Amino acid sequence: MNDLKISKKTRNYIPDGLTIDWDSLEPIFNELQTRNIQSVTELEQWLLDRSELEAALEEDFAWRYIRMTCDTTDEKLLNDFQYFATEIEPKIAPINNELNKKFINCAHTAELDQKKYFVYTRGIKKALELFREENIPLLTQIQVEQQKYQGITGSMSVTLNNQEYTLEQAAVFLKDTDRSVRQSAWEAITARRLKDKVQLDELFNSLLKLRHQVALNAGFENFRDYMFQALGRFDYNPKDCFNFHEAIEKEIVPILKEQAENRRQALGLSSLKPWDMEVDTSGKAALKPFKNGDELIDKSIKCFQGLSQYIGERLEIMKANGFFDVDSRKGKAPGGYNYPLAESGAPFIFMNSAGTFRDLTTMVHEGGHAIHTFITADLELNDFKHTPSEVAELASMSMELISMDNWDVYFEKPEDLKRAKKDQLKDVLKTLPWVAVVDQFQHWIYTHPEHSNEEREQAWTNIFETFGKNFSDWSEHPEALENLWQKQLHIFEVPFYYIEYGIAQLGAIAVWKNYKEDPAKGLSMYLDALKLGYTKTIKEIYETAGIEFNFSADYVKELADFVKSELKKLE
Repeated sequence: MNDLKISKKTRNYIPDGLTIDWDSLEPIFNELQTRNIQSVTELEQWLLDRSELEAALEEDFAWRYIRMTCDTTDEKLLNDFQYFATEIEPKIAPINNELNKKFINCAHTAELDQKKYFVYTRGIKKALELFREENIPLLTQIQVEQQKYQGITGSMSVTLNNQEYTLEQAAVFLKDTDRSVRQSAWEAITARRLKDKVQLDELFNSLLKLRHQVALNAGFENFRDYMFQALGRFDYNPKDCFNFHEAIEKEIVPILKEQAENRRQALGLSSLKPWDMEVDTSGKAALKPFKNGDELIDKSIKCFQGLSQYIGERLEIMKANGFFDVDSRKGKAPGGYNYPLAESGAPFIFMNSAGTFRDLTTMVHEGGHAIHTFITADLELNDFKHTPSEVAELASMSMELISMDNWDVYFEKPEDLKRAKKDQLKDVLKTLPWVAVVDQFQHWIYTHPEHSNEEREQAWTNIFETFGKNFSDWSEHPEALENLWQKQLHIFEVPFYYIEYGIAQLGAIAVWKNYKEDPAKGLSMYLDALKLGYTKTIKEIYETAGIEFNFSADYVKELADFVKSELKKLE
């Protein structure tokens, strides 16, 4: 590959040097709104022009968000983000609603290829159904408020052995073979989180109130029911989620309980404490797959090249364009993400690497999202690339598993590679109860909007207990247990975005099963599914990947049995 430089797509409708302020944008929106559409060809051109404008706005917003999360201490970066959220988006929302009406009411919409535009049209109709003018200022307020979570958590650090660490860096000590080191680290991290407990409770109460009002304004009883519509969950409902929770409790919790008991015996402990859950039971030091962020990127490129030249080259392109920020540091927002850049056709990967095995899996996870961004870059409309989370997370979670056979680039010793694979498969199973807990907790929160802080803590504790409380003894740390939900960014920033991880985790196991049986065919079906973007329904996309869109108890059991059999092979 000769040219690794990314060039933005050529603009055919909006000016190249378009300034993102309302004075520049308003005439373009007005032209779209007043344009006379006389044929289906003109309608399709109108859709392309609207899409081009949306892509430019999305990329501008993306960079504002990326820069702000890379340095939450920079006031200017926060103001740049808030400018878009408070001055641009509220003005776009009503005119976008008018453009949606124009599309649906256009005489030529019925002449469009219904197969090609079915999903798109369905989404537009749903947006029109949910739109309320009075929700615009509320949604703006929510967007500004929820960013406070990153400011609060991004500044968290602890001092261990006279050295300051971010919480991600301090978590490395939870893998230490010396139990007193693990305990000290866990207690320091927990004490630091509890220091901001009241502030985060107040922030969440403010968000809860605003979200509930949005739902009432849109004619819903509660925010849960509103969000199921807003997230376009056409293929399942709250009852399906509860069935999923039950399936996880029945099929996965007993497996993890047994594994926890094996862990307790291997460590020779009378009971497992929260700081005993990450250390390797063999007594070996924690896995060190890379030395620093640069090495993580280089090794990941090599790992992806092992799957295919195309996949490896995508990460090379990102590296060449500086589209990574992977090392943990104070002042950086927590977590990790892959942010698509709509005009560039490439993404930016952000994470908080501290040299751990978990960082490796985060990188290949976000790398799966990145491949998805690249492979859908040339789809005709910007909206065709907006895949629902159940599909987006299938891309990333499948990559975690199908890349495993190339993890020898991170581990020179075969026994370390085997350990890494075992840890990954155990994590796959561990993910499912945590997803069920977070999802069930959110159902409770938003269907009980008048709850107190104490009732919320009690609800969290009860739900967490149902799924095993991470199979450790919290009796000496009840406050830490009650407050554990605050570490989950999604609850604050992207409400109801969590069940998708569970659905996609099951799908990813099925993709991996296909890949194990026939690597070439399995990889090809996986990539074919990603290429669809959101031009087909979720069920059709899963079928293209050669798997089922299914989260019944029987299916959960079938896939859990497969993971268990693969774990046995690694013993």
